[in-house]
Amino acid sequence: MNTYGIEKLGLINPAAVYRNLPVSILTEKAVARGEGTLSNTGALVVKTGKYTGRSPEDRFVVDEPTTHDEIAWGKINVPITEAAFDGIYKRMCAYLQNREIFIFDGFAGADPNYRLNVRVINELASQNLFIHQLLLRPTDAELEAFAPGFTIIAAPGFKCIPEVDGTHSEAAILVNFAKKMVIIAGSQYAGEIKKSVFSVMNFILPAKGVFSMHCSANIGKDGDSALFFGLSGTGKTTLSADPDRMLIGDDEHGWSADGIFNIEGGCYAKCINLSQENEPQIWDAIKFGSLVENVVMNPETRELDFNDGSLTENTRVGYPVEFIPNAAIPGVGSHPKTVIFLTADAFGVLPPVSKLERGQAMYHFVSGYTSKLAGTERGITEPQATFSTCFGAPFLPRPAHIYADMLGERIDTYGANVYLINTGWSGGPYGVGKRMSIKYTRAMVTAALNGDLEKAGFELDPIFNVLVPVSCPNVPSEVLNPMNTWADKAAYTEAAKKLAKMFVENFKKYTDMSEEIINAGPKA
Repeated sequence: MNTYGIEKLGLINPAAVYRNLPVSILTEKAVARGEGTLSNTGALVVKTGKYTGRSPEDRFVVDEPTTHDEIAWGKINVPITEAAFDGIYKRMCAYLQNREIFIFDGFAGADPNYRLNVRVINELASQNLFIHQLLLRPTDAELEAFAPGFTIIAAPGFKCIPEVDGTHSEAAILVNFAKKMVIIAGSQYAGEIKKSVFSVMNFILPAKGVFSMHCSANIGKDGDSALFFGLSGTGKTTLSADPDRMLIGDDEHGWSADGIFNIEGGCYAKCINLSQENEPQIWDAIKFGSLVENVVMNPETRELDFNDGSLTENTRVGYPVEFIPNAAIPGVGSHPKTVIFLTADAFGVLPPVSKLERGQAMYHFVSGYTSKLAGTERGITEPQATFSTCFGAPFLPRPAHIYADMLGERIDTYGANVYLINTGWSGGPYGVGKRMSIKYTRAMVTAALNGDLEKAGFELDPIFNVLVPVSCPNVPSEVLNPMNTWADKAAYTEAAKKLAKMFVENFKKYTDMSEEIINAGPKA
């Protein structure tokens, strides 16, 4: 039996080892092993148990001498000892004995100059299918010459023992930069594998002078590329899947001196309330070869009910980027002409679209304001206001200023127009107002991309200190000023000032920011 070198990792006595199986066989094995069932469109549907979203409190970074001074230690990058890692890893290897092992060898990074060879070892065929579709798939020649640069081992069936292992629960995501390894225990949520790759790239790429970004990207017919920053649930995947533009990628990108490139080879889209009318490209991608997580399915008709959030609001589908008809292959593009920050404001007070000058852009990038949406993380049942540095704090191993400085340098060098778009609530806060119409949001994005917003007049919002357009094609003018959508104007002002104060308080922790950036923020 060919073990493809896994015994060097301490993985011995496997029942079988499969490497880079085709999608059809991985799907067959997942069904045969009872991991999931097929929907009426041919998608593999699985349930991930109690872990239906990322579990950030179960993520640790191994604290060791070679990288100690490069990590931003704190609530996000929580240290764990080398000895604790080794103890958990030894027991995980023992657990995987006499089990089938699924290997995917592939790439992170569509630009060969900054590509990382990633080996993912799975206990489950369904998770191996997921990562096969999410990363960049090698040719036969590339596979023959493949040597892993980083290894991720995911064993959901292996449970940690907190009182022995020093973890918070039975689940753990442990990143070891010295050993170039990530191990994932206890959680079947496939997003943990995906985001582990991203965290690794966020450590490696800046050292190569590449700005790593939590954003989606697309490119127009004239070669004008655009970036969409935002946390999960703010609309990165939905808004970048534009039938009039080519999709570069939906979540993770690098920006080098040569332009932008997708870190991945697939998409991981939220499915809750998915409709063919509003998101036709994602709807059509749910077919054979895609992996659907935690969507309720009719056992007789095998039809998926995207409006049923009884398992979780964070229902997901993973599929290769090629499932989008107008995907850009390979996933590379020119320096962006437009940069869009997406936020889902649960207070319902941020303007639906505003233009940001350089200082404002830096302020809002560093702030990374949005609302955590239900289901994205365990324990979140309704939107909560949050500030996530650089719109991606959970995945940034290095200090925040490194990523922020890279954005500022690129705005200065390439002159991109920057906009803040609120995909959250209008007419009142969550529970009173309504979510911004996706029809209007798409119209705002289109106007930002084609230059129409640059032609509009702007008014300075006195509280949030951003430039609000007085008009936007296909959007009623009263919608552009959030106060106009509130029945109680005094309540709007009170809520807006409350959020402005939250911005100011949050920004106080950034003690090394310039006056230009600090003064560009909201006025409490």
